[in-house]
This record gives sequence, C-alpha cells and structure tokens, in this order.
Amino acid sequence: MDEMTLRFEAVEWRKSSRSGPDGGECVEVACLSGRRRAVRDSKNPLGPVLMCEGPAWEAFVGGLKDGAIS
Repeated sequence: MDEMTLRFEAVEWRKSSRSGPDGGECVEVACLSGRRRAVRDSKNPLGPVLMCEGPAWEAFVGGLKDGAIS
C-alpha cells in the first residue's frame, strides 16, 4: 500500500444512508481535517478517493437535498 492509501485507511468511513441494502451503489464519506470530506466507492476501498473542500461539499449536499442533483 502506498502512503495515500494508508492515510485513507486510518480515517473513519461512513456509508451513505441512501446506499442500497444489497451492497450495490454504495458511497462512503470520511471527515478529514477542517471541513474537508473524502468520498469513495465502498465496493472498491483501495480505489480512487474524491476529496472536497468544505464549501464544495456543502454545495453538493445542498444540491442533493433540494433535488438539483440526483
């Protein structure tokens, strides 16, 4: 494992409450320092991680809540 992978293994990941019960379409989010967030596919925990700064994350979540993003 590389250093970045080890760093993400040390954070606490939470699965989305909207993830399907059969294990498909699972998204996990981790809180990082400050207001940053990391997002990954739970089926591929060693795969790519999307990192968001606080304002971008808040805009994304706001868009999901108001239906602008589906």
